[in-house]
Parts: sequence; C-alpha cells; structure tokens
Amino acid sequence: MEPTVFTPVDLGPVRLRNRTVKAATFEGRAPDGQVTDALIDYHLAPARGGIGLTTVAYLAVAPEGRTHAEQIVVGEHSLAGLARLTAAVHEEGAAVAGQVGHAGPVANGRSNGVHAIAASSMPSPLSMQMIRAATEQDLTRVTRAYVDAARVLVRAGFDVLELHMAHSYLISSFLAPGLNRRKDRWGGPLERRAKLARQVARAVREEVGDAVALTAKVSVSDGFRGGVTTEEGVAFAQLLEADGHLDALQLSGGSSLMNPMYLFRGDTPVEEFAAAMPAIVRWGMKTPVGRGFMKRYAFEEAYFKEKALQFRKELAMPLMLLGGINRLETMEQAMADGFDLVAMGRAVLREPDLVNKLQAGTATQGICIHCNRCMPTIYSGTRCVEWAPEEAIRIQ
Repeated sequence: MEPTVFTPVDLGPVRLRNRTVKAATFEGRAPDGQVTDALIDYHLAPARGGIGLTTVAYLAVAPEGRTHAEQIVVGEHSLAGLARLTAAVHEEGAAVAGQVGHAGPVANGRSNGVHAIAASSMPSPLSMQMIRAATEQDLTRVTRAYVDAARVLVRAGFDVLELHMAHSYLISSFLAPGLNRRKDRWGGPLERRAKLARQVARAVREEVGDAVALTAKVSVSDGFRGGVTTEEGVAFAQLLEADGHLDALQLSGGSSLMNPMYLFRGDTPVEEFAAAMPAIVRWGMKTPVGRGFMKRYAFEEAYFKEKALQFRKELAMPLMLLGGINRLETMEQAMADGFDLVAMGRAVLREPDLVNKLQAGTATQGICIHCNRCMPTIYSGTRCVEWAPEEAIRIQ
C-alpha cells in the first residue's frame, strides 16, 4: 500500500508524524545573531499547523559564512536560545531541523565585517568587494566548523541537520565549474569539485553518529551557464549516496548569487526587492548586470518535478521533493512517484496551518498566489504581505 503524505515516516533515527517539511526560508528574526521570541513563534506556527518537520534557516558555521550580519552563528553563545526553540517546537508534536551552512560567495562581506570566500576569487555583487579563493587552511577550518556546529545543534535538541550544498553557497561554489576555476585537488572533474561536500558530510556524520538525521540540500539544476546541470547533479547525488553518510536529500535548484528566481518562479518583485536592499546593492541592481539578476520564470505547480524524477530513477536513498508544491494531489502523486517527503516554503508561509487543513479535508490546496513579495521582507522579518500586512514594520 502506497503511503500518503500524512503517513508517519522514519528519517534516519527520527520518526516524523507525517511527510511534510517546512523548507528553510530565512526568517530575518535574529537581529543580534541570537534566537528571539519572534523566531520561535515563526516555527511554532507551522508546528501547530500540522507540519511534520520545520527547518530553521540559516545557521552559519563561521562569521564569514553568514549571508549578512543579522544571522545566527552556531556556538556556545547561541546554544541556550536554540535549545529553547527546539523544546517549543517539540511541545507541538513536530520535529525540527537546522539548516547548517557556509554562505561562501553569497555572504555579504561588508555587512559581516570580513571578506567572503569561495572556490575561486570573484567580485561580490552584494558587498562590491572581491571574494577571495578559499585556501587549504580555510577548508580545513570550515570543515572543523561544520563539526563544531553539529555538536552544538545536537546538544540543542535538533532532530535533523540539513547540510546546505546548493544555491551557490560555499560547497555549491566548488561544485559549479563556472565558479570553480581551481587547478588544485579541489577543482577540475566532478570528483574533485565534490571533495568538500563529501568531506563535510563524512566529518559531520562521524561527529553526530545516529543521534540525529543528517540530510543535504542539493541542486537539480543551478539555472545558469557554468552552474551544476541536472546530469552533474545526479552524478553528485550518486557520490553522496555511495558514501552512505546522509539519510536523505532535499532537491532544490537555482542560485542565490546568479539566478535566484530559478528557485522561486512566479512574479518578480524587482522594485520591492531593490528598496529593501542596502544602498550599495540598490545601486548595483541598476547596472546592466544587476538588472539581469532577477530573471522571470512563470510559476507552475511542482516545477522541479521532472528533473527530480531523474534523481529518483538513479537513486535508492530517500528524497524530498521541493518547488511549487501547493496541492494535496501533488503531494500524493509525489508519494506515488517514490518521493519520501515533500517540502514547502511559500505555501506554508502564507498558511502555517495548511497541513492541518489538507488533512481535515477543509482545503485541497494552498492559497499562495506566488507574488514573491515575501522575498524582500527577509531583511525585516520574513512574512507573507498578503497574510500579515500589519507586520510591515521591522520585527525585532
């Protein structure tokens, strides 16, 4: 008998009450790099609304790995707040994941006060600084930082750790041949470009054992020339599966640095996004390069499904389908197609209680209109402006 989306499932050592995941969407609720009541409330809403697993984003492993300064760096200083968050979510019957990562070239070095690093040097459209190529010492330090962060997050009570390997963040910048021009052991063929990802996954698994589930967010396609293609994405996923360190993969796409709308699809709120950015970035968005940053892609339900099915065909490990999932029939078809979980972002941001509505039969789909006006709110408290216009002031 095929499972339904409401059937419990084991994700590694963790039992989830159903197969729905609130995908990591940056909350904008940690202005001082600490867990706030507002951040806890943000995750309590979908937990009370029936979600099986809510994902805290974005938990940086190092100061230069933040996308910008108002972000949590995992460490002893943030442990108590993170533990308070996980305890609150658990009281509502949901599990909680922490998205663990290093932003690499997606980091705003000017905001962070330290230059960003990437596979190869490149100009930053965010800070208007040069991003430097990571050294061997950097990569050793960053790998150790992942391990240290994982240790803290296990102590804080997280059920799942999600390693961020997509969206042109540090690990993803090594995977993309257009961003990785290295001639050393970290560049060239896919096996070498994948070394950092595999090294981090192995090191974290050796640290956490079976105390938590360990997953990774990977790309079905980066959506830009020189990015990871679907063919290379499948080959990379096969390497991860063969290593045996991960309990599941979440299939995403696009690049926060090169082509963010490839992930989101739908309307492109260019003016609203520019208005929310720092002045130097607003200036950059007026340049020819900046104007081409926010490409336009029509929204369609489950827009990554066809590419994700290629992963499903070639892999045996559990997979999470992501990308424009709003309808119950889409979720059930995902189960029939062999996906183990479905991940939602905007749909649950718009309706935190969507899963309860679907399970009760009072709704068959979400009401998100994919206007993407939630995107510019990441700097003032991520929210659906249709659902909560009264929260248009900065959330502290």
